[in-house]
Amino acid sequence: MTPNPLPQPEAFARAGELMRRLSMSVSQAFIGQPGVLDEVLSALLAGGHVLIEGVPGLGKTLLVKALARAIGGAYSRIQFTPDLMPADVTGHTVYDPQSGAFTTRRGPVFANVLLADEINRAPAKTQSALLEVMQEAQVTIDGQTQRLEPPFMVLATQNPIEQEGTYALPEAQLDRFLLKVLIDYPDEGGELSVLRYATARRTGERLDIEAIEAVLNPAALVKLQMLATLVRVDPTLEAYALRIVRATRGFPGIAVGASTRGAIALVRTARAHALIAGRDHATPDDIKRLAPAALRHRISLVADLAIEGHSAERVIRELLEQVEAPRL
Repeated sequence: MTPNPLPQPEAFARAGELMRRLSMSVSQAFIGQPGVLDEVLSALLAGGHVLIEGVPGLGKTLLVKALARAIGGAYSRIQFTPDLMPADVTGHTVYDPQSGAFTTRRGPVFANVLLADEINRAPAKTQSALLEVMQEAQVTIDGQTQRLEPPFMVLATQNPIEQEGTYALPEAQLDRFLLKVLIDYPDEGGELSVLRYATARRTGERLDIEAIEAVLNPAALVKLQMLATLVRVDPTLEAYALRIVRATRGFPGIAVGASTRGAIALVRTARAHALIAGRDHATPDDIKRLAPAALRHRISLVADLAIEGHSAERVIRELLEQVEAPRL
């Protein structure tokens, strides 16, 4: 049997143009944070999930809603609270007295893009229910297993402040997220653009996303995700990703390094980032660009550095400077 031929370079260029249009569409509402959008789109193409961290009011919810609209997918939101139960996430069966039978009510996880808002405010049992769905892409309700239709992406948010009454995600569960994306305050120009957008002929705080164009549909996105798996990664680049991850296990200031899943995340997101640029091959710069987001939630700093206020971001960038990149 003859294997299917690899796509021509033109296919990757067309995909890059589609992703450029997708980025522009989302940017109509999510303004002033191009780096954040770049990382989220890389995770989207890689078929992974994202943990977004930032203080309130920086557009986390708006980003997810705009992304769902731009890919033409079903959007759902779960507001995590201490009294949220696993069945509120996955769904449950209900007895219908008229028919005398039990019917299944699907939970909000049955969507293409799911916003898990403030995931650290729900207890571990409820968090685990969502993380199991993320891993298996299926839900079991009263013994009946139901698959989730692809594409399926969870974007979970957490607030770095106001930690009282929250339930921190264990390291093993954090590892289920392909990337951890940090949203910081935009620069002055970006913040002014947000201000103008939010106050132009609008009352209240509801932001309109009706103007966002649906650039893709779910079926087209799945094809792009499959194309991303065909982006060439040179063996020396795979070895580079592994060297970075192995270096985290003995680097000064890091108490616990990343597992092999960290290297897998680097290669997957490098492929996706290359496709966004319209290339059929990944480069060391793709690895370096996504390394902080792929590794910051997979390492733990020693207590002294954490007390002094050092960030995982800073340590990872110091590590990247010391690990030699291949020349392709």
